[in-house]
Amino acid sequence: MRKCWLLSRRCFLSAAISLSLATALAAERAVLNVYTYDSFASKWGPGPQIKLAFERQCDCEVNYVAVHGSTGILSRVQLEGTSSRADVVLGLDNSLLVEAQNTGLLKPHKVALTVLQTPFAWHDKTFLPFDYGYFAFIYDRTKLRAPPRSFQQLVDADDDLKILIQDPRSSTPGLGLLLWVKALYREQAAAVWRKLARKIVTVTRGWSEAYGMFINGEADLVLSYTTSPAYHMIVQGTDQYQAAAFSEGHGMQIEVAAQLKNAPHPALAQRFMNFIATDDFQAAIPTGNWMYPIKDLADGLPAAFDELVTPSTRLLMDPQHIAENKAAWVDEFSAALSR
Repeated sequence: MRKCWLLSRRCFLSAAISLSLATALAAERAVLNVYTYDSFASKWGPGPQIKLAFERQCDCEVNYVAVHGSTGILSRVQLEGTSSRADVVLGLDNSLLVEAQNTGLLKPHKVALTVLQTPFAWHDKTFLPFDYGYFAFIYDRTKLRAPPRSFQQLVDADDDLKILIQDPRSSTPGLGLLLWVKALYREQAAAVWRKLARKIVTVTRGWSEAYGMFINGEADLVLSYTTSPAYHMIVQGTDQYQAAAFSEGHGMQIEVAAQLKNAPHPALAQRFMNFIATDDFQAAIPTGNWMYPIKDLADGLPAAFDELVTPSTRLLMDPQHIAENKAAWVDEFSAALSR
């Protein structure tokens, strides 16, 4: 009887020691804080798959701090300054590069850019692309039989053609549309906005609000991406939603990640930056973020991507030009729509 008691006591002590060690190890496990936008981190976005893949190899925990849109990411980092707990920011885009660089809070990514397999050249040493796509107006072909085939056709269409767009001050697609219009029309942009204003049902804060209204039948066209139809084809099994191909070309978006100078875990942050360019990360992009990966995947893209609109011209504005003029362009947009 005493022997059993001694064995039990020994087992108890052993278990207690093991538990203490496990608790200590768990307490020492590094937490990588990644500031990103809400849809990336959500359960239907690519974030969870990427989190699991990285945690399998890093012996760490990935903690997403989700905010609203790429502008929200930048605003949060600017507000926190050098006291930010962020290790990596994931989800800024080409429209915010200069503004983000000017914070002085970021450091070079040190990733060999030879890994990129993209239709655009990239030489920036601070910002690393993780996906890209093209802005487009999506329509339901069971309802709209003759969608506009150019941006000018959209501008000149009868005012009973209704569209939904997003606010350039709070939405990445909204800002993308602003740059798209400016790239095509330059000094005539204000006049274009005034004509478009008569067709706009509403300007929403973000993409999801506008797209939800479109799906509910509240407009003929919604601002989104050429890749949006792939979601409907793959997930919902329908090809009724299509992107209108515009002959002048489509605005391009490149989403990027960057490391913080004062990252609490600099080595881990660098490891995550390297991880971005691997298949384990990139494989989550096509059907998680519904964008194009920055490298060719071993298994290729889903077949639905072969059916998507391929822009005849990619419209990509110089980041410095954007930084110098964005405030004036937003004011021009606001003034035109408030009339």
